[in-house]
Amino acid sequence: MAAAENVKVAVRVRPFNSRETARNATLIIAMNGNSTEIKNPEDLNSEPKRFAFDHSYWSHSEYNERSDGYLEASGSKYADQQRVFDDLGRGVLDNAWKGYNCSLFAYGQTGSGKSYSMVGYGSNKGIVPIFCDEIFKGIEEKRKTAGKDEDYQVSLSMLEIYNEQVRDLLNAKSMTVKGGLKVRQHPSKGFYVENLTACGVNSYKEIDGKINDGTRNRTVAATNMNATSSRAHTIVAITFTQKQPNETGQSMTRTSTVNLVDLAGSERADSTGATGDRLKEGSAINQSLSSLGNVIKALADQSMGKKKVVVPYRDSTLTRLLQNALGGNSKTIMIAALSPADINYEETLSTLRFADRAKAIKTTATINESPTDKLIRELREENAKLMEMLKSGGVVMAPAAGSGGGSEEIEEMKRQMEEELRKKEEELENLTKSYEQRMAESAQSGGSGTVQMHQKEEGDKKVIPHFWNLNEDPALTGMIVHFIKPGKNRLGNKTASPPPEIQLNGLSIQKDHCEITNKDGNVAIKPSPSAQIMINGAKITKETKLSHNDRVSFGPNHLYVFHHPQDYAKKVNAGEKVDTPTFDTAQEEIAKQSGLMTASDGTSKDDLLLQEDLIQMLPMVGEATAMAEELKKGVKFEITLVSPQARGQKDGKTEVMVKMIALDGSGNDWLWDRNKFINRKFLMQEMYQNYVEGDADWDVPQDKDPFWEPADVEKLIGTTHVLLQSMAYNIDLEENLVISDYKGNDQGHLDVAVVPCTKDFTPVPEDDFVEDPKELKGKPVYCKIVIKSARGLPSNIDKSFCRYKFYLDKDYTQTKEIAGTINPDFQHENKITVKSATEQFIEYLNSESLYIEVWGRQKDRMGREKTVVAPKAKDKGDKKGGVSNGNAGAPLPPIGDNKAKEEANMYKKQAAESDKKLTSINDYLKKRKAMGHDAMRMEDVEALLAGRVPPGRPVQTPATIQGGGGGEADGSKACTIQ
Repeated sequence: MAAAENVKVAVRVRPFNSRETARNATLIIAMNGNSTEIKNPEDLNSEPKRFAFDHSYWSHSEYNERSDGYLEASGSKYADQQRVFDDLGRGVLDNAWKGYNCSLFAYGQTGSGKSYSMVGYGSNKGIVPIFCDEIFKGIEEKRKTAGKDEDYQVSLSMLEIYNEQVRDLLNAKSMTVKGGLKVRQHPSKGFYVENLTACGVNSYKEIDGKINDGTRNRTVAATNMNATSSRAHTIVAITFTQKQPNETGQSMTRTSTVNLVDLAGSERADSTGATGDRLKEGSAINQSLSSLGNVIKALADQSMGKKKVVVPYRDSTLTRLLQNALGGNSKTIMIAALSPADINYEETLSTLRFADRAKAIKTTATINESPTDKLIRELREENAKLMEMLKSGGVVMAPAAGSGGGSEEIEEMKRQMEEELRKKEEELENLTKSYEQRMAESAQSGGSGTVQMHQKEEGDKKVIPHFWNLNEDPALTGMIVHFIKPGKNRLGNKTASPPPEIQLNGLSIQKDHCEITNKDGNVAIKPSPSAQIMINGAKITKETKLSHNDRVSFGPNHLYVFHHPQDYAKKVNAGEKVDTPTFDTAQEEIAKQSGLMTASDGTSKDDLLLQEDLIQMLPMVGEATAMAEELKKGVKFEITLVSPQARGQKDGKTEVMVKMIALDGSGNDWLWDRNKFINRKFLMQEMYQNYVEGDADWDVPQDKDPFWEPADVEKLIGTTHVLLQSMAYNIDLEENLVISDYKGNDQGHLDVAVVPCTKDFTPVPEDDFVEDPKELKGKPVYCKIVIKSARGLPSNIDKSFCRYKFYLDKDYTQTKEIAGTINPDFQHENKITVKSATEQFIEYLNSESLYIEVWGRQKDRMGREKTVVAPKAKDKGDKKGGVSNGNAGAPLPPIGDNKAKEEANMYKKQAAESDKKLTSINDYLKKRKAMGHDAMRMEDVEALLAGRVPPGRPVQTPATIQGGGGGEADGSKACTIQ
């Protein structure tokens, strides 16, 4: 019996990318032998966290680029592509020849270098292409001396799992199958995908061509469905079959399946996730990665001897298909890709912990070898049984309770049996075919034609102007090419008649979207009246000439680069440096054009994170608005930047948030954090895809509708800041303060008072002031915080309340909620006792503000009835074109200036304080004159300028709060601080 062995785990750290380099990112990863350590960038002097793996690959520095583009080591630390293959891929190759099943996983956040290790680029080929090349080299060597009973077969399948649905990437027609392909379970072989294409291949070029075809199909489907490609898993399965006689001359068949798995990006998300969202469990997008984590944890627990551990393979499509690789008959390797930059500390640490758990998993691999005659005989016997059962109708199945006899289940059973029969006949046919027969069939079916077609396309790209696509996933970039031939080229969707020269489908692509002319090498684009087209981030409305490397977007999610071969050649010959645009730089450009970003050097870590969020969110917000318009949901979406001060926090970072705005005239809107919006956007995609596929039940009840939010959910109207310095001098304060929203706009006024008190909570006498706040140290302090009322709140607010935290409070203190008015009287009073004032408390009074948040619930004026929109008929195209900009609305301050509003408000407050001090000085001067003095002491002036009361009669602020009373029923409260 084969022995269990641990999953082999390697980690690899990439170089800084261009954005990280430009902003002087801090390196947080170090490696020594097989050990990897990570430092917390918030405390670089602290002890790093250390991990040990089978391999730790340093690919961050110590390398040179050769003339052919290959990155080779210039120092002892650097691990190049060949070294990674020799350590990992060579073992996969050797085990495939031995007849073992093998699996290779790549895990890490988007942009961490997974695709570079797996696929590579240019001369820097990754594990997959080197493995494929090496296996065919080995086959060719074997065939030179092969006998008549020896044969070698290689077949390829390629699938994608997105939103729990399986798509066959080698069959473009299956990409539109509603619900994706079915996952079935074989009694001995485990889970498999029904009707998945397995293409026979006879050379590395054919494999490369098939993988390119699959990647192109994936790119087209992702664009048409506005799917987020970084959230999809891709599995390339290579089945290698050898027929050879053994020592006794008996023909043996040895089969190895090699799964090459590129997992979805482990995206950054705040610890709160989509907390508070009523639909947070609704989307299946994130289910597979979390299920994979649960499976790996359970397997690790099993390997450490824990009993009664249930491994939840069935929780997701991904874990079902990878059951053998994770806990069954397979030799498994995981490579975890790491980002070295400080801004990705949390994600990199999470990846290291994931990999650390994975190395505890054990699998038991066996050689898949059986006598060929036995295999053929068993297949024929099974086929005969299945044929007999189908002919005689002998499908016996107990009807399920309430199923009305189980006729549907029986039909499904018959269909599965027919599919199983088809697959077995296919296996039998492959076992009995010779190599020459398969070669002839491959040539006839166009296997070699695919290679020739790719060669022709590469040649055309050198002479004909064309568009090539940009995608957030580098592996999908450049996979779609549209040539612009001389003359007029129409661009539109599939409903156009006659068909356009360039066909795009998906959100907001019109029947006749635009016309592109190529006259004497000059290319220009002319949009239709309501078509959404941007060039280099700016919307165009008239005919515009295109230049080499222009970034062109059609609708919210078709992004291309224009390539002009002749212009490119001229620039190169003139010695100009021609940079290749990327998806990120194109999105940055759109953000700058919309005013959300400014170009600045030395941007902080928080601003860099903010830019990454913007780049991710901009296209998603545009797509959400386009979907809402097409589905007639009566809402639109805007990106907004919200500072910590606008959220009622002293410290923190500015966050990208999304506002959903009702278009029914109610004035209602809802502000969603990044995670909540992303979760909702995936649900919107599911709804839209059902609509596109013609599902009559595409719409859902209102409480499950991702485009709907109840009006009475709590909403932050705005905040106000109360300076507490007067309390340090025993001076009462009453102010009518402006309530400001996150944009700095006035949303009403709040009547607030802070009243120093005696022990029985009566206001301190007028002359009982404190010259120096240090006098309070060690003494008890009593005060009342009074929130009397708010005036002039927005007209769509139905209910409102206030909340705040004083000093070291962990929980909010909240007023009662007042309904039915935009001028609520809160009559809130909070009696506070500080048993002994500390230096920390005195400093808090002197330098801090009390942040009061004003919250409300909106009036339910949406009254939205269920929208009646007919599902989109298949192959009928889009119902309508143009769509408003997903970020339309008031311009937002760019990242570099996003605190301008807050600073302006602070300046206003400081000006008001200055006016108050000037008034105090004038009042004190009048009193001094009335007392017969003709001068003011210098220390008195300094005290007044500092906001303190000089010795003598204190100067009062406009009013003194008397009493309070009312108890708990009036919203009063008492608290004691030790």
